[in-house]
Amino acid sequence: MASTCRHVVVTGPPGVGKTTLVQKVVKGLQNAGLPCYGFVTQEIRQGGRRSGFDIVTLDGKSAILSRVKPDSGGKRECRVGQYVVDVPSFESLALPVLNKTSDGHILVLDEIGKMEMFSQKFVSGVRQVMGQSLSTVLTTIPVPKGRPIPLVEEIRNRKDILLINEIYRKVQHTLQMALESIFSSLEKIEMIQV
Repeated sequence: MASTCRHVVVTGPPGVGKTTLVQKVVKGLQNAGLPCYGFVTQEIRQGGRRSGFDIVTLDGKSAILSRVKPDSGGKRECRVGQYVVDVPSFESLALPVLNKTSDGHILVLDEIGKMEMFSQKFVSGVRQVMGQSLSTVLTTIPVPKGRPIPLVEEIRNRKDILLINEIYRKVQHTLQMALESIFSSLEKIEMIQV
């Protein structure tokens, strides 16, 4: 199955370890000398409670994705539950990552979910990158719940992905499966370029 896959998509409920798995895959790829770029989502906690999320690029830059804010009573905000999404801050890091695509590099997008959908530029960029024949994407998406998220469902239904959804049961096996899929994808890309 992994040999026909170009992208690796990790899914599961919140807190199951999607970001942790992605970070382990990235470390394995970097240890093999393969260039990775992109971002991961980091939970921000204050006083023992989650107060929001940041995105952090693999080279250490960070930007606010969202913060907990009380309802502003009619003020137009990009809101997911108790979180207000800071679209300009998110785009300041996420869009350059999408525009930096390069053959033979692995693009890491953790995560593609409801908050990220407030940026139409990001949505367009993800579609473009995943449609390129010489790209390899490692990403996370939420499990289906409530109203479907169109881009997430497009990704989930692609024929060229390895969908990983049982992270906690066999972590080492899952990690190996993800790495093998990406290595296989990169070998195919090299054959196309020759």
